[in-house]
Amino acid sequence: MTDYKEIIRKQREYFREGECKSVGFRIAQLQRMNAWICKNEEAIMETLHKDLHKSPFEAYATEIGIVKEEIKYTLKHLRRWAKPRRVPTPLTQFPSSSFIYPEPYGAVLIMSPWNYPFQLTVAPLVGAICAGNCAVVKPSAYSPHTSDIVARMIRELFPEKYVSVITGGRKENEALLNERFDYIFFTGSVNVGKYVMEKASKHLTPVSLELGGKSPCIVDETADIKLAAKRIVWGKFLNSGQTCVAPDYILVQKSVKDKLLKQIEKYIYKMYGKDACHNPEYPKMINDKHFDRVLGLMRGTHIVCGGGSRSDTRQIEPTVVDQVNWDSPVMQEEIFGPVLPVLTFYDIKEAAAMVNARPRPLALYLFTKEKRREAYILRNVSYGGGCINDTVVHLATSHMPFGGVGNSGMGGYHGKASFDTFTHEKSIMKKSLLIDIPVRYAPFKNKLNILKKLQ
Repeated sequence: MTDYKEIIRKQREYFREGECKSVGFRIAQLQRMNAWICKNEEAIMETLHKDLHKSPFEAYATEIGIVKEEIKYTLKHLRRWAKPRRVPTPLTQFPSSSFIYPEPYGAVLIMSPWNYPFQLTVAPLVGAICAGNCAVVKPSAYSPHTSDIVARMIRELFPEKYVSVITGGRKENEALLNERFDYIFFTGSVNVGKYVMEKASKHLTPVSLELGGKSPCIVDETADIKLAAKRIVWGKFLNSGQTCVAPDYILVQKSVKDKLLKQIEKYIYKMYGKDACHNPEYPKMINDKHFDRVLGLMRGTHIVCGGGSRSDTRQIEPTVVDQVNWDSPVMQEEIFGPVLPVLTFYDIKEAAAMVNARPRPLALYLFTKEKRREAYILRNVSYGGGCINDTVVHLATSHMPFGGVGNSGMGGYHGKASFDTFTHEKSIMKKSLLIDIPVRYAPFKNKLNILKKLQ
């Protein structure tokens, strides 16, 4: 049995030695990681196909390419991010200087999910390394082939005292969460996220929780319906709907509903064919449990298109369901599969009220040509992030933080936000030894007026 306490003890000891805090060392590790990924791209694609039936294009676009871009962006900016930075000092503290000193937390835990098992494991690790931490990485047991290649990468690149990988399932998750880490980064479901936060609270360990929820896609009467349908189909059925920011349901203005559904059906057939379950590029559900769960959500619904499935390959056709309401089973949980329910609204304020009546989603997508409606949604609806006139692509950039709010998570990462997430900002004020202003010292007598003038 793995001795987790010993792994963490060795990592803390190594961290205190200071090698991993060197910016040059961090850069070298990221360069080595990038070289390993480039060399093993085909092997990574093969594991993603085994676990999720991802095509080489989808595997590269949504997993390998995003990680490589994240490393490239980090290498370009890391030296500047890691420098202490001067900040203004109040006149009351004259003469002195103030600066913020970024420092790593220490030994961090990264727990990743199965739906994007390479990207969502390695991208947070890039953040932990660039900030100067040691890390324990726990990939998902549901994606065993990709978890194995991630484990191989880590073991070939890093000593265990610096970055360690733990494979396994719930037993290993539980054991790790019972240990004290300096930071925990978790990506997964809302329910498990709550449990992670509960366990972290026993050690007062700070956390980032990248969760999910029911992300709405609002389409109003001014939208470019053809382009909206095309981009909704792409974003929803990417990875067979197993994407935390996939459009979970459509809220379409009633006057354009039929037109939108017709175009969605057209683009489903255009992208995936009349029989997606025999399309070699169409992904599959991760396991039988999720396959059966998603099929169960379809029961009793009015299917507009799709609805077919193959149990031998665990594939479910891209499916659109109509005549649902907020009490329907398909609207009671995050779908996380290729089923798209459709609801209607009459005006944009009603659509906003519907979203606001439910837990804050990880993403929101709005298709409109009307700037006032766009501004209304941006001002009045709270969500993690999203797109205007597109879906999903807001997370594929290193220039913006990605994360949730409220029930959909806390904290963000990607680019500079990853560095910030795994960094403690230490505030320092350095006082001069040449002058010591006596105003702050007792007795105070008539010093209050002097203090007020200095502020």
